[in-house]
Amino acid sequence: MKTVLRFATLAMLLLAACKDKSNDTAETGTEPTDSVSTEVAAPKLIAYSVVAEYPHDTKAFTEGLQFVDGYLYESTGQYGSSELRKTDLKTGKVLEQRKLDSRYFGEGLTVLNGKIYQLTYKEKMGFVYDLKTMKQLQTFNFINAEAWGLTNDGTSLIYTDGGSKLYFMDPATMQVTKQVEITDQYGPVLEVNELEFINGYIYANQWTRDLILKIDPATGKVVAIADMRDLRQRVGIPATIPGDETSPEVMNGIAYDAAQNRIFITGKNWPKLLEVKLDN
Repeated sequence: MKTVLRFATLAMLLLAACKDKSNDTAETGTEPTDSVSTEVAAPKLIAYSVVAEYPHDTKAFTEGLQFVDGYLYESTGQYGSSELRKTDLKTGKVLEQRKLDSRYFGEGLTVLNGKIYQLTYKEKMGFVYDLKTMKQLQTFNFINAEAWGLTNDGTSLIYTDGGSKLYFMDPATMQVTKQVEITDQYGPVLEVNELEFINGYIYANQWTRDLILKIDPATGKVVAIADMRDLRQRVGIPATIPGDETSPEVMNGIAYDAAQNRIFITGKNWPKLLEVKLDN
């Protein structure tokens, strides 16, 4: 009899345990699991519209662009024709220019604390100019085999080298202080070109692609993308002619007017500079 009572008691306990587990599952709506999702969210799509069009020098192989105090500052590339320019937005007229020695290929440009910083492509050399006079103040070297885009966050210079990293440089010492890898849902993002720091994010061109990437500089994550593959057709930018270095090349060049919240974009040898609105 004691044995029967023991089995009966055990059966009741087991039934109660099963009932409790069933109730827990119903409340949470999911079965308990030890697995953790590692899926990375895809960047959001940014819609865009063209607000205005301005003339742009078709001989300007744009590598760097910034809007400061009502003027555009532009770095152009190609050996023998690289320049630093100060340009009038409405007319496209070049107001001042500094021609680089023919051994240098001009690259990214940014303005910080009254100074213009300009990179060169493969020469491991950068130039610093006075913003008001455009007089060269100094040169500096960097560690990378190549240099592409350049911007700043108000404290550090930030540049790319054609790979998948953002390099943060101290403008006082011209030394790299940290590196952040640029990634999306597929992994590292390569060939990030011209850069512009806008409201806490880096907006970037990607070489050979008519896209603008929105990058979180703290994590390197591409959080959004503006797909502008239809832009040329919409505004009448002729197609690139292979082998013709004077024909409009890839989209490259982003500038931000913080005072009026305007974004300007252009491309290498493009006949137009465009004000665009990004819905993000």
